[in-house]
Amino acid sequence: MNFKSDINNDIKFLAKSEIRLKILSELYKQPNNVRGIVKKTKITYSSVSSNIGKLEKNNHIQKINKRYHISPMAEVYLKSLMDFKNSMDLVSDYDAFWDNHNLNQLSIDSVKSITDLKNCALIEATPTEIFKTHNTIKQQMVTSKSVKAVFPYLHPEYPKLIERVLENNGTVELIIPQSIFQELFFKINGDIRRPAVKSKKLRVFKFKDELNLYLSICDENIGLGLFKNDGSFDQNRILVSNDEQSGKWAEKLFEHVKHQVI
Repeated sequence: MNFKSDINNDIKFLAKSEIRLKILSELYKQPNNVRGIVKKTKITYSSVSSNIGKLEKNNHIQKINKRYHISPMAEVYLKSLMDFKNSMDLVSDYDAFWDNHNLNQLSIDSVKSITDLKNCALIEATPTEIFKTHNTIKQQMVTSKSVKAVFPYLHPEYPKLIERVLENNGTVELIIPQSIFQELFFKINGDIRRPAVKSKKLRVFKFKDELNLYLSICDENIGLGLFKNDGSFDQNRILVSNDEQSGKWAEKLFEHVKHQVI
């Protein structure tokens, strides 16, 4: 049996049992004995004892001074499995946002680290608040000193919002399709636009192809919107967050898209 097969078998062995994963999770936090694990997990003594034996037999744990310790390799397996589970939970929790949407603009790293968005909130338009998503975007920009954004389309309010950030001595960095560059750029008041461009407080990157995501990073707040598979932008849903981890995720995605331009 080769090394790759060993890894696959180990992962299958651990993934098949929620009890084994719970035991490993507890031992990852700190070494413990059977009674201690029973107390922490609320699993029956017989089930813990039985699975401890299986884990020990497969070298995923070892007993040292009457306490079980997780092996280094089992730690790697556990983290991989938990990351995958958390990713699936995130997709499931926001199924309406991800399902039947175009994810091609996301980088491989963005997909791999999708759990960084675990503290996001889904904002959805309602029959009584049909502009809820845009108003959320607008509010983020109005109160920000620094804006980085991927605008895949031109909203009539974008030029004025950009002006407002610049008037407050803020900075704006945009990635937009080449097809809307003239219309957006020259709708920004020239008396504000020209000095901002000269001082590099306004930077605009033209994307030759169509963009299929909306992304904004406004100070500590981020917003993410997607296109449907039929090519239309989903104006009814965005993910927002002011979480630091989400912010780092958004920054990396912004740089990924910008790298395709420069």
